Formats: sequence, structure tokens, C-alpha cells
Amino acid sequence: MKKDIPQHKVEDLAIAIVPREDPMEQDLWDTYILNLRDAAIKSVLVNSRGYGEIDGEPIKTTILRHFFEEIGPMSLHQIEPIQTKLFGITNEYWVSFQYKDYMYDKKYVFVKGSIDQMHFTEIPFLKRKGVMIK
Repeated sequence: MKKDIPQHKVEDLAIAIVPREDPMEQDLWDTYILNLRDAAIKSVLVNSRGYGEIDGEPIKTTILRHFFEEIGPMSLHQIEPIQTKLFGITNEYWVSFQYKDYMYDKKYVFVKGSIDQMHFTEIPFLKRKGVMIK
């Protein structure tokens, strides 16, 4: 029965989108997964996709899948670059991982317009500013 399945909440994990430091690459930002736990997470699968409308035209990006064997405790790992022209649509990252013999998953959604300097915060481990969802 569904009630017999334990419901573990994803905590201490974040997705961050950060502008590159090189001013020549201002059209590309980088996406990171941050493990804020004191222990490693394993078998990390990240699916990313974008969807929405730009200038009245429906847009859907390709679904990209990234697999990381392990992400160490209190660390981050780069997922992929993202073009700034995609900030006008919704960008979604669905993360699944194993921790203490249990599979977790969580969807992180950056809604249209949320990837903006007015939402910047300090990104742990990078010591740079960007947009982050915990």
C-alpha cells in the first residue's frame, strides 16, 4: 500500500545557475548541483529541460540527462552550461539520487524570468553570486 512506503523529503541539495566570470562568455551561464549534506550522495541523475514561449512561439528544449556516480559531501558539481536566451522560458531540473539505501527525487523549477540579478544570492563553495533553489 502507498501508506506503507516511507516518504523521505529531499533536504540539503540545491541547483544553482551562475554567470561565467569571463566577460567574453556573458551569453553562457553554468548550472551546478550542490550537495550540502555531510555525506556523499550516489547514482545522481539530473534531467534538464526548458519549455515556454518566446515571442509567441512555443519553445521546448531537448531533454538532457546527466549521470554522476557520486557527489561528495559539502561539494558541488557542474551540470551543464545554459544560454541566457533560455531565461525567458521555464527551466526544469529533475534530480534523483541514492542516499543511505533510499532513492530520493526532487524537481527544481526556475520559472520564466526568475534567473535574474535581482534574485542573486551567494552560492556556497563557489564564492560567486547566482540564482539558487534549495
